[in-house]
Amino acid sequence: MTYTTRDFGTTKAGEKVTAYTLKNDNGMSVTVLDYGCTIQSLMVPDKWGKSVDVVLGYNTLAEYENNNGFLGAFIGRVGNRIGGAKFTLNGQEYPLAVNDRGNHLHGGLRGFDKKVYQAKVVGDELVFSGVSPDGEEGYPGTLYMTIRYRLDENNTLHLTYSAFSDKDTLFNPTNHSYFNLSGNGSVLKHELQIFAKQFCVNDENCLPTGELMNTEGSPFDFNNPKMIETDIGEQDAQLRAGNGYDHNFCLSDTSEWKNVARLTSYDTGIRMWCKTTLPGVQFYSANGLTERNGKYGPIVKRHAICLETQVWPDAIHKPNFPSPILRANELYCSQTAYHFELV
Repeated sequence: MTYTTRDFGTTKAGEKVTAYTLKNDNGMSVTVLDYGCTIQSLMVPDKWGKSVDVVLGYNTLAEYENNNGFLGAFIGRVGNRIGGAKFTLNGQEYPLAVNDRGNHLHGGLRGFDKKVYQAKVVGDELVFSGVSPDGEEGYPGTLYMTIRYRLDENNTLHLTYSAFSDKDTLFNPTNHSYFNLSGNGSVLKHELQIFAKQFCVNDENCLPTGELMNTEGSPFDFNNPKMIETDIGEQDAQLRAGNGYDHNFCLSDTSEWKNVARLTSYDTGIRMWCKTTLPGVQFYSANGLTERNGKYGPIVKRHAICLETQVWPDAIHKPNFPSPILRANELYCSQTAYHFELV
């Protein structure tokens, strides 16, 4: 395992940003910025031995600062949506930023994706740490975080999140990488399998209603592998609401460490397995990704997909959902891993 660092520019606020690259002996590498703990590049050898960058991203810091979409970023305090942009905890109401159709999305106006973190390399790990002060973006409690990215010799990228707070708060972090295992072009001909027999029904603003629906017999049934394009154009009320897939899938396996999904590009022969300790995954087919220039040219709608492992969205308002509450002085820890192989 080797690592290198390089300057990646300076933020508008004058903070220096560094890109850290880990590379294993198989030719796989990951580059992560200390700005937003952002996965800027993920190089995987394809069936011809050529390196393919399987995540969307930008070449400059200015593009990360100026563009929306959260490409590759660490998301928090709470990933996904909180209905009405407020919540009540221990009898006190906490108002949050309204930044998504009346709701609160991905931590607010300056979420964790827009912060610069302390960074160090420890063996085969990149270790980032940061503090979110009490009241930041409306959330209670001073939150102390460590985010670890480890690349092993089995071509697996491990993400580990740990945190504790001095007050009861909400915490539901995720990573917002957009994956295209062909490296470029439409992602619709990728084959996808998601290990979930239920998904969260959304309202017209992509906020869960609290109802769960069986995936079987619907366009949301990915229990058997199928091309993403197979049902995405169906005249289905849930697909119309999100202009495609933008839904939480409730993972069928309730064990601590479980398979989430399997994504395959037969163009490159690259297959990715996603595993997690969390109870859900947001499958987002980049329906709202507006056209912009990326590392290798234009990025357009449905150029890639996100598999955001998570506690289910708006869980603070849904008593039947897993809880997003982190109690004071309790240690939060979750893990997600992306394993790459050839088919």
